[in-house]
Amino acid sequence: MKLALIIFLAAVGLCVVVEVGLRSLFGFGNPLLYLGDPQIGYLLAPNQRTRRFGNRIQINQYSMRSAPIEEIPAASTLRVLIIGDSIANGGWWTDQDNTISNLITRSLQEKNISNFQGVEVLNASANSWGPRNELAYLQRFGSFKAQVLVLLINTDDLFGTAPTSLPVGRDRNYPDKKPPLALAEVWQRYIIKPKPIPEMNAVQKETGDIVGVNLEAISQIQEFTRQNNSEFLLLMTPLLREIGEPGPRDYEIKTRQRLMDFTQAQQITYIDFLPLLNAHPDPKALYQDHIHFNLQGNQFISQVIERSLLLVLNAENETR
Repeated sequence: MKLALIIFLAAVGLCVVVEVGLRSLFGFGNPLLYLGDPQIGYLLAPNQRTRRFGNRIQINQYSMRSAPIEEIPAASTLRVLIIGDSIANGGWWTDQDNTISNLITRSLQEKNISNFQGVEVLNASANSWGPRNELAYLQRFGSFKAQVLVLLINTDDLFGTAPTSLPVGRDRNYPDKKPPLALAEVWQRYIIKPKPIPEMNAVQKETGDIVGVNLEAISQIQEFTRQNNSEFLLLMTPLLREIGEPGPRDYEIKTRQRLMDFTQAQQITYIDFLPLLNAHPDPKALYQDHIHFNLQGNQFISQVIERSLLLVLNAENETR
């Protein structure tokens, strides 16, 4: 009896130690939460702070991966709104200071741009968002009086299906409530087999011209910026397998050309990162995985976006 009690207490003590370690070292037990939305599909729940694997993550009152903001900036502030998916967001592998938006903010602040006393680069993003999610977010929240809106997409986004809230609370990557324990989150996320969501089959089998629908969403985002007196930049990053030989697949080549023709017809300032990364001496060193970027990759992307922003702002000043 005494031995059983000792074993029980030892097991409880071990669980406590593991629980504390999982929370303090890895951030388990406090995942980012999501909200379902009938138009946007889903978005990060507002006003969250957490750490994942030592990286700080902050979500503001407008579900952005940014510090809290005033809805309307001061007249002397340059405000840029970046909207995108997990590449813009940075995910759990990126500390708040090292997101693309924060890297651009610090760099522009150091440049002391004339006519502006402050710089804010906002980050409205969520995992697996596509142009239709991003358009719906803008229609819901507005432009926040940003002088420039930057839409950052990747190749897969052009094939993205319609927004849906089905994953929220059912897919382990889109939780809508905190787990009771860090141990429970590890169990749910890494050990048990995830349950499929049968209704997702219909979403994923969307028919028709999906690329055309997403291009139309981009066109509406462009029109949204015009109505809000903002400049518009569109940038697309490639999948890692598209870099070098053999390059993009046939259907991707056709879609890339279609996007190029579309941006020329719409007079959209468009930057394709594929040739830039093909010219890089070691593009693989910039990737976290097959699609996302690490800190070096974020720095590379932020520098390209910053140069484009400065060109747009200079051109805007010259026309005034």
